[in-house]
Amino acid sequence: MRRSKTLARIRNREVVRTAVLGHFIPAYVCHAARAGYDCIWLDLEHRAQDIREIQALLAYAHLYDIDILLRPPTLEKTGLYRYLEDGAAGLLIPHVSTPEKARMLVDSVKFPPIGDRGLDNAGLDADFHIHDADTYVAWANRETFLTVQIETPEAVRNAEAIAATPGVDAIFVGPGDLGLRLRQTKEMTLDEAFERVAAACAKHGKAWGCPAVSPEELKKRKAQGAQLLVASSEFHSWMTDLKSSISKYD
Repeated sequence: MRRSKTLARIRNREVVRTAVLGHFIPAYVCHAARAGYDCIWLDLEHRAQDIREIQALLAYAHLYDIDILLRPPTLEKTGLYRYLEDGAAGLLIPHVSTPEKARMLVDSVKFPPIGDRGLDNAGLDADFHIHDADTYVAWANRETFLTVQIETPEAVRNAEAIAATPGVDAIFVGPGDLGLRLRQTKEMTLDEAFERVAAACAKHGKAWGCPAVSPEELKKRKAQGAQLLVASSEFHSWMTDLKSSISKYD
């Protein structure tokens, strides 16, 4: 069974180098691993893939020893932990605005005594059933991780209670959704929201992160204590390459 590179870097107080993927491109998994990334954020909230494509990408991630942080299109309990059984190293759950929802998610993806996940011990994550159940459960609670997204003003107000929830391993600020709502409510600035989340995570010993594509943003968030930093963009890199390539025809 794999050891999570994301959790290893978090525990060593290092930055997790995270890439982004939303389409079925197996070669991307290999190249991200070879480039030195620790983790791939696989977005299934806004992108669609069938289950066999997802399982294939997770298998490639095991082959090339890189974490997959999967953002699922469901909150259904068995649907969530099946992604872990299929080999996801972690789950990234959007729109978690209350500690009650955070606790519900912990129950779905962590085994007792932390949560209430159902036991199978026969998936890719368990090397297809070559370990005893107690060893598997201890490994899963130690080496798979739950990340919840702060994307609403309510979530920022509840950031400390969410960060204090046992079984929540990391918090991820979604500046797109959060910024949209803050511009409408004028409750606080986006920078103020980041500061509140950073303080809550520091108080409760939880890792946090966000997208940080530009070098300036990456430096700024690192200075605030962020570890789970997404310093690439699937579409930005493609568009940059396309624009560079098309100039060759001039």
